[in-house]
Formats: sequence, structure tokens, C-alpha cells
Amino acid sequence: MTAPRTPSPRKAFGRLSLPERSYVADALRTETVGGVLLLLAAVAALIWANVPGLHDSYESVSHFHFGPEALGLNLSVAHWAADGLLAIFFFVAGIELKRELVAGDLRDPKAAALPVVAALCGMAAPALVYTLTSGVGGGSLAGWAVPTATDIAFALAVLAVIGTSLPSALRAFLLTLAVVDDLFAILIIAVFFTDDLNFAALGGAVAGLAVFWLLLRKGVRGWYVYVPLALVVWALMYNSGIHATIAGVAMGLMLRCHRREGEEHSPGEHIEHLVRPLSAGLAVPLFALFSAGVAISGGALADVFTQPETLGVVLGLVVGKTLGIFGGTWLTARFTRASLSDDLAWADVFAVATLAGIGFTVSLLIGELAFEDDASMTDSVKAAVLAGSLIATAVATVLLKIRNAKYRRLTEEEERDEDLSGIPDIYEQDDPAYHLRMAEIHERKAAEHRRLARERAAERDALAEVTGGAGEEHNGPA
Repeated sequence: MTAPRTPSPRKAFGRLSLPERSYVADALRTETVGGVLLLLAAVAALIWANVPGLHDSYESVSHFHFGPEALGLNLSVAHWAADGLLAIFFFVAGIELKRELVAGDLRDPKAAALPVVAALCGMAAPALVYTLTSGVGGGSLAGWAVPTATDIAFALAVLAVIGTSLPSALRAFLLTLAVVDDLFAILIIAVFFTDDLNFAALGGAVAGLAVFWLLLRKGVRGWYVYVPLALVVWALMYNSGIHATIAGVAMGLMLRCHRREGEEHSPGEHIEHLVRPLSAGLAVPLFALFSAGVAISGGALADVFTQPETLGVVLGLVVGKTLGIFGGTWLTARFTRASLSDDLAWADVFAVATLAGIGFTVSLLIGELAFEDDASMTDSVKAAVLAGSLIATAVATVLLKIRNAKYRRLTEEEERDEDLSGIPDIYEQDDPAYHLRMAEIHERKAAEHRRLARERAAERDALAEVTGGAGEEHNGPA
């Protein structure tokens, strides 16, 4: 009898399956473009809000109201961007979360443990850092949730520029981490930033979501059915007192994200493919344009590091996020069967953890909600989010530059396709046909080398005969 096989410990940041790797690559490309647009929008907002001749126009546009007042939707442009357009971003986040739960890393509890624990630690640590910093300094504790969120688009944009050769497993970890991070950020918004509830509107929103779910299960198709229904659900959710972006998340979670027989893409994947560019290319940049326009001066920047609330935000993003995610990952590897991939070092994980300190979109949103009755503090917290994100970017840039040479070697190994099958060789190690193809390639190469060896030997012999004959004719050395 053979001894029972002992299961090998699971590798943290191990190689992804080929379908998962393809999905991650597609998602990263869109998020990276969105991150660049987000960065440009933030820079444009800062310029627009700080150039003396343009500041008044920025304020006028941001606070311009429009919309049907009878429906409770006569909102400012900035409000429409935060509550309306950002619901599209959270809709995509809901689809991503659903996909991870049914087809991605979160489907396997053992694989899910790592990003879930890392995300939880990466939210608890910044909240703790903020609470300690602001509490010791005598500041308000209302902003404890501001540094808990990671801006995945911004982080991936930095990663695309600096960490060009980052292994796909670490990129996927950052993406999965952000999905879990978004989930808990949504829960924080729903639980802690909901004041008065309008139960009639909330009941209507729930009924609308039920209709949305029923239509999906019946297989009803057509954007002209779902888009008007989604707008009604969003409007009811907004008037209920719960943040309207929750409607986007709920509808995203209802989409089916597993493929049935004969389907090339699930409905969730198809809709995400259609909506993600709208989210990354329009909704999030416009939100940044009307949220990041903070008046910046030398005194304002100095205040960021002297006020307890703003200092807590900066330290929460830069220190809390990094230590929380890295510590959560290390603890998971230390006390479970998970272990770090042999190709990576803990310095690689630490470098990626620093990227999570880039908290922009959701951090700005939570900052507005936490201090909505204090305009001055809202602007200060926004400045702190910008400062903390900038510092995290600088630190991550330095660390990723240091590690990039090693990343490049790993990426080359992942991309090698010697048999020209269109599938990287590393994914074909268990395929006999791959080894047969490689044997044929090596045999051809060996035959070519033997032919070249014979030709070189013949050329050398011919040269020796010629030079030898010349030496005899002149009675001297050749």
C-alpha cells in the first residue's frame, strides 16, 4: 500500500491559473488607464481651484444645482458626481466582488483567507492610527474611517508606470485586496454614515431591487429595461437616507458571474466589460475633478501635519495601511498553512503594501461624509488625503524601483513561450504534448548544431591543408 500523500502547503502569491491571469490582465489595463485619467483630473482640479483667476469659477460650477426638486434630486454638480456617478464605480465594484466570490480567489476559503485578513488588517490599522493620533492631540474622532480605503485605480496607475515587471500574482493580490477593501468601505458607509431613514423610500428601493433580481432570473434582456429601473432604485435609495452608492453595489452583486454551458462570458463579465470603461474613464475622474479641488497654500500644507485630524489621516494612509496589510499577510503565512512563494521575498510584499496607502476616491468620499457639517475641516481632510497619497506614492516608487530588477526576471519566466503555442510554457509543464513539442524543437536544434559542427570541422581541416602545403613549398614554417 502506498502512503497517503501529504498535501503541500499552499503558496501565498503563487502562480495564477491562466484564465484568472487573463482576467486580471484585462482588468488591470482598464484600471491603469482609469488611474491615469484620475490623476489628470485631480491635477486639473487643484489647478482650477488654486489659480486666482479660476477659483471662483470652480466654486460656481461645483455648487451649481440642477435636477427635479420634486423628487428630492435638485443637487449640486459636486453632489451629483459623489452620489450619482460614483454609483457606477460601486456597481463595477459589486460585480468584481461577485465574480471573486463565485469564480475568483475568494471562492476558495483557503485562498480567500490571505486577501481578506490582509484587507481587514489594512483597514483596522489605519483606523487605529487615526484614533490614537487624533485622540492624543485632542482632535475629532469622526474621521477614523477616512484612511481605511484604498484607491485601486490610482494604485494600479502607479504600479503600471513604476512596477512594470511585477509578477501577476502580486498584481492579482492587490486587485483582490482592493475588492475586499471596497466591500468593507461600503459597509462602513452604510452603517456609520446613515442618519435618518425614510422607510417608505427604503421600501421602494428594496422593492425595485427585488424586481431587478427577478428580471435577471427570468432572463429578460435589454438595457432599456434595466437602466430606467436602476435609476429609479438609485433615486429611492438616495431619498431613503442610505448613501446612494449602495444601490450600485446591490445591483452589481445580483448579476450572475458564473458561466453556463455554451457561454463564452457570463452576464456579469459582459456587463462589467461594457461598464468598466464608463466607470474608470468618466465617473471616477469627474468625481475627482469636483472633490480634489482644495485650496493649497504653504500654511494649509503645514496645517496638515499639525492638526490632529489631518495628521491622523496622513499617518493612517502611509503607516497604518502599509503595516496593516503587510502584518496581516505575514500573520496569515505564519499561523496557517499558507507560505510565501519561493520566487518572492517579503520585501516584495512590503513594496506592494505601500501602494495601498494611496487612498483617493473612497477616502475623499468618506471625508465629505464624516465632516459634512464642517466645510473647513472637510477641505483640510481632503488636503490630508492628497498629501498622504502623495507620500505613499513616493515611498512605493522607491521600493518598487529597488525590486523591479527581480520582478523583470520573474515576468520573463512567466511570459516564455518557446514552443510558440500561444500559452506560456510555465502553464504547460503537465501537458505531455508540450514536452513532445519541446523534444522536437531540441532535436532540430541539436541537428542544426551537429551540421554546423561538421561544417566548421571541414573548414578547419581544409584550412590546415592549405596552410600546411604553403609551409613545405617555402621550406619554412607556414
